[in-house]
Amino acid sequence: MYRYFENALVVNQGKAQYANVLTKSNRIEAVSTEPLSDLPFGTERIDCGGLLLLPGVIDVHVHFRQPGMEYKADMESESRAAIAGGVTTVLEMPNTNPTTTTIERLREKLSLAKEKMYCNYGFYFGLTNDNCEQAKEVSREDCCGLKLFLGSSTGNMLVNSEQSLENFFSIGDKVISAHCEDETIIRQNLARYKSEYGDRATASLHPLIRSNQACFKSSSFAVQMAQKHSAHLHVAHLSTKEELSLFEQGDMKHKHITCEVSPVHLWFCDEDFAHYGNLIKCNPSVKTRQDRDALREALRTDKIDIIATDHAPHTWEEKQKPYFEAPSGIPTLQHSLLVMLQLAKQNEITLPQIVQKMAHNPADLFQIKDRGYIKKGYFADFVLINPDKKTTISKENLFSKCAWSPFEGETFDNKIVATYLNGEKVYENGQISTQKHGMKI
Repeated sequence: MYRYFENALVVNQGKAQYANVLTKSNRIEAVSTEPLSDLPFGTERIDCGGLLLLPGVIDVHVHFRQPGMEYKADMESESRAAIAGGVTTVLEMPNTNPTTTTIERLREKLSLAKEKMYCNYGFYFGLTNDNCEQAKEVSREDCCGLKLFLGSSTGNMLVNSEQSLENFFSIGDKVISAHCEDETIIRQNLARYKSEYGDRATASLHPLIRSNQACFKSSSFAVQMAQKHSAHLHVAHLSTKEELSLFEQGDMKHKHITCEVSPVHLWFCDEDFAHYGNLIKCNPSVKTRQDRDALREALRTDKIDIIATDHAPHTWEEKQKPYFEAPSGIPTLQHSLLVMLQLAKQNEITLPQIVQKMAHNPADLFQIKDRGYIKKGYFADFVLINPDKKTTISKENLFSKCAWSPFEGETFDNKIVATYLNGEKVYENGQISTQKHGMKI
């Protein structure tokens, strides 16, 4: 099956230019700024009429909650939310129930995903204080990278043994994605504010409890360990201005210490807790306007390498609990691209930078073969965007199982028209294909 995308504004490899793209089955056959003649017989022609054509988003940080917490979310519901948001590939975290901390459990998860996933997928192997040997043995074939919690996690995955940490950073052949928050500082802050506020506590305390200091201390430690062992460290979801001093500006391919930021930390700041409360409670916490603006600037100047959501659904009922009882985490997968396109409208970032941070760099860092670019021979993972049509977020157009979003009521100045996955149209104008076309990366 041939498809010919003509008259598209293709955003790829630092440029936005009108081009035509021919696909054959699940691969890209040709990309040309000139019209292609002599198209194969039976080619489906798709006149894009100047719409944006971007590589499908690769989100390297999601929580789909399966197995064990399917009442919040599952592989089917969240992978549907992904493709509705132009996300064609996800890398999913190991803090499920049971945790993905043995090779056997990882393979069970892969087997489950083969039946459930609407989008492409890969899984992290989770590190604990006592599974270093398995972490060494697990193959790139089975896992996309190693996940290290230096702060609290869902499940008992906090690694605090010095010897274990030395061993993990010495493995050498896998990317270590680290959640960096210092537990000692957080526990001290938590005790103080519980004592002071008790039942009167609100989510506005969250950035004071999970503080800038807690983030910086933990990230500094992780960076020092990576430097000591020449490990490839990827620090997840930066949230503070202070942490930016730990990272280098420039092209990601020259770095062995990289970092990501979430759309949540680029969009919200602590002033928003008064309105959203627990709905924007996440770890690490949303910080000050100054922190948010520093993260935006670091993204523009290539100090931050990747945009990833940390998509973490919880039920509406859980989020309505008192602050200290409400879980941390926000469902954002379906709207991450719309958020970033809105920031582009506000001149906070360019379209080529969005594609670099949401497609090119994720593919390069995690060695996702033949994805993340619009290039001949690569898989045909695309998203079509109408920059002249608006999208208003409501419960009626949400796909995540938890059925709420902090962006409800927000109107974005772009519309996701269609998503193509492995050459197949899997989403168009609110409708998702009934067939699952997701592949293991």
